[in-house]
Amino acid sequence: MILACSHINKSFGSEQIIRDGSFHIEEREKAAIVGINGAGKTTLLKIIMGLEPCDSGEVILAKGKTIGYLAQYQDVLGEHTIYEALMEVKKDIFQLEQRIRRLELEMKQAGEAELPALMDAYTKSSQEFEQKNGYACQSEITGVLKGLGFTEAEFSKQISSLSGGQKTRVSLGKLLLSKPDIILLDEPTNHLDLNSITWLETFLMNYPGSVVIVAHDRYFLNRIVTKVIEIDQGQVTVFSGNYTDYSQKKAQMREIQMKAWLNQQQEIRRQEEVIAKLKSFNREKSIKRAESREKMLEKIEVLEKPTEALSEMRIELSPRTVSGNDVLTVSSLAKGFGEKVLFQDLNFQIRRGERVAVIGDNGTGKTTILKLINGLLAPDHGSITLGSQVQIGYYDQEHQVLHMDKTLFDELQDTYPEMNNTAVRNILAAFLFTGDDVFKRVKDLSGGERGRLSLAKLMLSEANFLILDEPTNHLDIVSKEILEQALNHYSGTVLFVSHDRYFINQTATRILELTGGQLINYIGNYDYYLEKKEELTAACLGPALEAASPEPRESSARQDWKAAKEKQARERKRQNDLKKTEASINDLEERDREIDQLLTQEDVYTDVSRLMQLNQEKEELHARLDQLYELWAELAE
Repeated sequence: MILACSHINKSFGSEQIIRDGSFHIEEREKAAIVGINGAGKTTLLKIIMGLEPCDSGEVILAKGKTIGYLAQYQDVLGEHTIYEALMEVKKDIFQLEQRIRRLELEMKQAGEAELPALMDAYTKSSQEFEQKNGYACQSEITGVLKGLGFTEAEFSKQISSLSGGQKTRVSLGKLLLSKPDIILLDEPTNHLDLNSITWLETFLMNYPGSVVIVAHDRYFLNRIVTKVIEIDQGQVTVFSGNYTDYSQKKAQMREIQMKAWLNQQQEIRRQEEVIAKLKSFNREKSIKRAESREKMLEKIEVLEKPTEALSEMRIELSPRTVSGNDVLTVSSLAKGFGEKVLFQDLNFQIRRGERVAVIGDNGTGKTTILKLINGLLAPDHGSITLGSQVQIGYYDQEHQVLHMDKTLFDELQDTYPEMNNTAVRNILAAFLFTGDDVFKRVKDLSGGERGRLSLAKLMLSEANFLILDEPTNHLDIVSKEILEQALNHYSGTVLFVSHDRYFINQTATRILELTGGQLINYIGNYDYYLEKKEELTAACLGPALEAASPEPRESSARQDWKAAKEKQARERKRQNDLKKTEASINDLEERDREIDQLLTQEDVYTDVSRLMQLNQEKEELHARLDQLYELWAELAE
């Protein structure tokens, strides 16, 4: 055991965040802390780090062990460049290297008397340098920076010029390089693209120390952790396994708890009915029995009804009108900013009912594509055509569709004036805004709260084409699952940008990867994308294909689309042929039974001509049935 939390209690005012929480972390163990927003996950990390006092209980760190912490929002100070900031972590190694260089110079100039001592110092310093992996130090720094999404051209950028997300990535890089015995990470994937998240997964899986992660990225947790620590209404519960294991066990536990509660409620009602009946007899013995049962009933420890977070928030997305089959057609689309060209000659189509995810590295232009479709930016070249009766509902990660100075109540009522006060309050309550919360100003909301408000507006829009930019950012896991359910039951069309691989896997029917200024088309979810990525990327970006065709990417995407459509058409034809064959078999078998019935009738079997005619028909019918049985078997296979 390297870390233990024992009987931790923490309250803010009258609200108890953590109640008698206990768990431990073993050496090299990878664990996750999960719970809804506001459950106390970050508070628990701060208590472990000593940044927040607990009301009672203790945190025990094994003797001589080091601990490192990455906060959710972190600012890196100083006038260093990105590379220099990470060099600071390895300062002792670089100082040791400078000492070795000085000793080398001194040995060249030293006399015989001084040389042995210098050589001894040089040997010890060299051994220490090698033990600290000094020879690989610079490549290690470079590897971490590249893994976290920084290009070599960005290594020399000043820290002061970086965005908040970039500064958090620098902090993460410094923490990973410092190699503490325990790493505490609060939402480490928030500012990483898919490639960087994959790199971080591999790094943490192979990390020789212990890792404790607070994250809403379920795919990330599934790959890394072997223990889940849940905070639910102040209660801390430990589950073994990854996130999927936890989710399944949690559902099983809730089902058991619900059954126990229902059984107890049923028993309580039965006892109350018996007591009432005994009292109604109005006899001394029956009254005493009733009183005895009442005392027993009072001693029962009444179970609390299990709560289900999913029941607190409901999203139903219902289009007002049905669009045409062709929802969106993009032809020869090009866009750049200044000298930087994001993409050229993009071509793709979206059809009714599809849920299309756009993925790719940060800065490739995914959000730009959504803004171009929405008319918020003008393309440099190309056309964007919406289909018949298409009505767009747009959700952007910057929440530009919200008015910062309005209250939540006014934001909805001004947008949908036909709604009365009760209807507005009901919608806001469905998204967890109750009581005086509805009179908060939009500018005073957190990022997650603004996200929920934007989703509320989107729900009311009754659009048939939803365009979503990072819809799961700032949502907790429960809210993500609710959104997934809503989109999967949505009869309209969805185009979205997301880094949330679990969300993509649950919702997408097609993936467009924006890479190298072009789109690669994958007809499937994220698992399918991983399976086909190497093959399709090589086909689309390979130099041989590029040399053979001036538009290899477009050709590949269209071929991929065409192949999938042909496969779907073949499957539809097979199903139709199977149904027709079964219907024919049923008709012939019914006729066969009719003939058998006729052959038992005297007026038929005594009529030679009629008898021969029916036997001939029966033979032909059996021959035809044999053919249909074979055809059915082939179609069924």
